[in-house]
Amino acid sequence: QGTTETLNSLFYILQLGNRTTLNEFILVGFSADSQMQLVFFVVFLALYLVTLAGNMTLVVLIRSDSHLHTPMYFFIGNLSFLDFWYTSVYIPKILATCISEDKRISLAGCGAQFFFSAFVAYTECYLLAAMSYDRYVAICNPLLYSATMSKSLCVGLVAGSYIGGFMNAIAHTANTFRLKFCGKNIINHFFCDAPPLVKMSCTDTKVYEKVLLGMVGFTVLSSILAILISYFNILLAILRIRSASGRWKAFSTCASHMISVMLFYGSLLFTYSRPSSTYSLEKDKLASLFYTVVNPLLNPMIYSFRNKDVKEAFKKAIQSIQTPR
Repeated sequence: QGTTETLNSLFYILQLGNRTTLNEFILVGFSADSQMQLVFFVVFLALYLVTLAGNMTLVVLIRSDSHLHTPMYFFIGNLSFLDFWYTSVYIPKILATCISEDKRISLAGCGAQFFFSAFVAYTECYLLAAMSYDRYVAICNPLLYSATMSKSLCVGLVAGSYIGGFMNAIAHTANTFRLKFCGKNIINHFFCDAPPLVKMSCTDTKVYEKVLLGMVGFTVLSSILAILISYFNILLAILRIRSASGRWKAFSTCASHMISVMLFYGSLLFTYSRPSSTYSLEKDKLASLFYTVVNPLLNPMIYSFRNKDVKEAFKKAIQSIQTPR
């Protein structure tokens, strides 16, 4: 029996050695039809321009208007800045795939895109958790809000989010690209992501999947736990408010953040919290659109449309532009 196992192992190694290790991939994107590719190009270009304009407008307003120099808007500005880079990781490559006959991406290019994708995703996880703590202090300890949410603490929370995202991205990328990829080099996706890469691996991915589940699980679940604890205390504080108008005002200050959390974490968990045997690349592609393209597009709208301070700052900015000096 031992001899049989040894022969089987040798046969597997020889078989693996005969396979060509891939050093470039082909991104399928959303459609192989040339007319549909043109439609997708126009749609994604419009989405990209709107996303960039919305996020950078929010960043500029928060930086320029003194009434928005508060901890809450400091975090919103950093979220918009992150979303500005977030969408830039994906959409330029989508646009190039739509109009170019050459849909190849090198192994190094795939690794770079994977790293920056993981970096912005992990950073947003931590940043959304930090924003929930800000809302907790604002509602549960309003008299101590200014003292508690000092500038140094806010900067530390944002810096910690970026550092945490960077460290997780390094570990995630190193864990993924230690795998050997062989066989067909076609990635049925619009960017280099873990699920399609795992499908192409010609080495055992059991250990990889456990490490991936542990990394994503720890980061996402710890961030969600922090958010849930904050909102549980916020809910208790809101229920103690006697007036209906007071309860609604307190709830409305958290509504935008809750919508962002549900959109981001919902799509993220759907994509990465399942074993590879249940992967459906078409469904994963659709889910990935939410946290890579749709969420960065919606965040500026979520945080500005029903926000009187932002709308007032926008009106003042327009008036200052229209008024001749």
